[in-house]
Amino acid sequence: MEKFYVLKSDPEIKQGPYMALLNHKRLIARGNYKNGKKTGIWQFYDSAGRLNEKYNYNLGKFTYEAPLESDDFSILFEDTLKTGDRLTRPLRIGGVYYGFIPYLSLFHLPFDTYDINTATFDAYLELLISPMGRLAGYRVRITSAPYQYDHIFTMDVKLFSDEDRQFLPATKNGENVISRILIKCYVTPYGTLDFY
Repeated sequence: MEKFYVLKSDPEIKQGPYMALLNHKRLIARGNYKNGKKTGIWQFYDSAGRLNEKYNYNLGKFTYEAPLESDDFSILFEDTLKTGDRLTRPLRIGGVYYGFIPYLSLFHLPFDTYDINTATFDAYLELLISPMGRLAGYRVRITSAPYQYDHIFTMDVKLFSDEDRQFLPATKNGENVISRILIKCYVTPYGTLDFY
């Protein structure tokens, strides 16, 4: 659920304070709009309500990022890694919850889940991030041992807005590198994806 104001002269343009709430009660994003554009420092929270990230839209930079503390979210680097390499992970404005909602909401199982126990399915979302910080690939792997199901769905990255295709790229020793973001999800009874 989102809470925001709009301009009196144009109800399509957001203006002033903005909040996004999970299940109508838990804050996952807070910031301000000015004439429809995000401005100032925005704060993003994980699904448990912990501060996950701060981004300053006026300066165009991250001012805080929480360490990854979940086994359900991992980063892979395409380069060979050596002891002593300095690594930074790819970052998405919005943190590891709010920022990744567009990637979850795009996918839907291609079959009816009416008589299917979706709790027996595992889902893995994979995002390929280029050295320029662009979303270069989007795949979803769905598996279920009881249903003998294992399928990889490759989705068209052009289905996302330009904003949703932009990341701060991963680096290795100060150089931008290709990376992959892997997120373990679950399949809802409606055939969509959600975070654990």
